[in-house]
Amino acid sequence: MRYIIAPLLIVSTASGLAAQALPPAAGEPENGRVFCEQSVSYRIVDSAGVPDAYRRFLGAWSDAAWDVNTCAALIVDNVDPDGTASVMYIYGPLGSGARTHGGVLHGTGVVRDGELRFQNADGTQFAFRPGIVDLIGRMTTPGGQSYEASFKKTP
Repeated sequence: MRYIIAPLLIVSTASGLAAQALPPAAGEPENGRVFCEQSVSYRIVDSAGVPDAYRRFLGAWSDAAWDVNTCAALIVDNVDPDGTASVMYIYGPLGSGARTHGGVLHGTGVVRDGELRFQNADGTQFAFRPGIVDLIGRMTTPGGQSYEASFKKTP
């Protein structure tokens, strides 16, 4: 089963059905921060309610760059017992001279075999696996270009 992440829309390619984005997860107080020149509010669930195998993915992850122009951040605000994760993917320009547009995408992913995976509406695939203290992200475009970046845990 593949999950597609799209602005304000969650689409499961297995069922072909679209649904409204999930409401913010209950738990810790809502936080706000600027990631990749995008103002983002988020709330991370209490980790006690998340299975041990998935707790490592919870949180805000930032300070990543796919290339010299593109900044990226990831917020995983909940992971259900079946491995379904509620995520926000944030992207934007890296520095003032970059021509990259930015955005905040809300959707779902799935944790399988120790890796969080999701796909956005244009077919770009993302995979994140735990590093020593960070998440190692891999992005593969529909054209087959692949990028890797280290995402740091954001307090």
